[in-house]
Amino acid sequence: MPHLHARPPSPTRSPEPGDSRFLESFRTSFDALGAPDAQQLGDTRRQALDALLADGLPGPREEAWKYTPLRMLERRAFAAADPAPPAFDPALLEGIPAPRLVFVNGRHDAAHSDLSGLPEGAVLEPLSHTLAGGEPRDVGFLQRRYDHRSEVFARANAALADEGVVLRLEAGVRLPAPLHLVFVGVPQAGDRAWHLRHFLDLRNDAGLDIVEHQLAAGEHAHLANEVLHLHLGQRAAVRHARIQADAARATRFARTDAVLARDARYQRIDLELGAALSRHELNVRLEGDGARLVANGVLFGDGRRHVDTRLGIEHIARDTACELLWRGIADGRSRVVFHGGIGIRAGADGTDAALSNKNLLLSADAEIDTQPVLVIDADEVKAAHGATVGQLDANALFYMRSRGIPEAQAQRLMTLAFCREPLLVLEDDGLRKLLLARLDAALAAALGTGEPA
Repeated sequence: MPHLHARPPSPTRSPEPGDSRFLESFRTSFDALGAPDAQQLGDTRRQALDALLADGLPGPREEAWKYTPLRMLERRAFAAADPAPPAFDPALLEGIPAPRLVFVNGRHDAAHSDLSGLPEGAVLEPLSHTLAGGEPRDVGFLQRRYDHRSEVFARANAALADEGVVLRLEAGVRLPAPLHLVFVGVPQAGDRAWHLRHFLDLRNDAGLDIVEHQLAAGEHAHLANEVLHLHLGQRAAVRHARIQADAARATRFARTDAVLARDARYQRIDLELGAALSRHELNVRLEGDGARLVANGVLFGDGRRHVDTRLGIEHIARDTACELLWRGIADGRSRVVFHGGIGIRAGADGTDAALSNKNLLLSADAEIDTQPVLVIDADEVKAAHGATVGQLDANALFYMRSRGIPEAQAQRLMTLAFCREPLLVLEDDGLRKLLLARLDAALAAALGTGEPA
């Protein structure tokens, strides 16, 4: 099992279960929920909270958390967000068209949402509306159990999530324009937390383009904890872009669980630019013959930020394929962690799987950990994986400086070029330019080169 580490990990202490203001604040938030929104959710929520408090936070001996110690959270307490969404400058939403669903500090903001243009056969609503519906609703996705201690934040989400996105597309229905999901963090008194649960269900031959915007309206500390359930029926297709540009003091945990049926297509791009501590887990099961996944991303750390991404791709059926192309950049005293796991189960013959993770260290004080993992239990498969950690080419940097380009600007341009390849899969020119502009602005701010190109 290859693993690359730029600096040796420092020893860390494993938190004692229950000895944590952080976890106790979850209990307080749970008590504030009152009666469950749906009768069948009461036991699920309580069981998730009990397991969370009994097991505590995972320590560095837990393989899944070895390079992302949680001791920094032990003594922090996050109060639940206020029931109503706080005000923010709507200029933050400029350039984000309808259909658009907006959440502010984890609360649905109807005033800034716009669901016009949805076709017949498309149901889109906030989770709070689903739970409050007078007729029986399918909330089975909220009853999923998380039995392993490493799934600490999924457990917290199962106990506390009371808002999110629910989308159902009937067979053959395709949205004519990209759906924009906007999550805004706004400063409030004290540190706040919100837990969102999303469910996207596409029936056979349905199609969707979706763009997630995770934005900050001012500098503040908060905790955002999100879980997305995505189900693609036969021949369904989703193109999904996620831009994480949270506040510099924020903490964000995100998890995606996707299931692909026969000949389904899931294309995904992740751009991680914000938050003091961020971790995203992408789990995809290719359960139907011929299912295809493309999951690319760029991870950028600067200052003292900690950026962690884990991929868990499971090939269950025959003739499935995944292409994973990731870039990591670490500057300042930041740490970037990447784990790319691909499993090819017995019987998944004809699988074609490829993972590439290349990383740049822009500072001697930064750290990068990358671990590609490939487990094959099938015959007649094509699989490859690789990872590198390096620095900018000194000769190329010297050449650019000799042409009159300042060193910091040359570093930014070379780093931006290094990150372009994962984004080229985007067919939407406007969206690709948006992601590149966001990345360029983050690099310009970090490297002190003024306005981006």
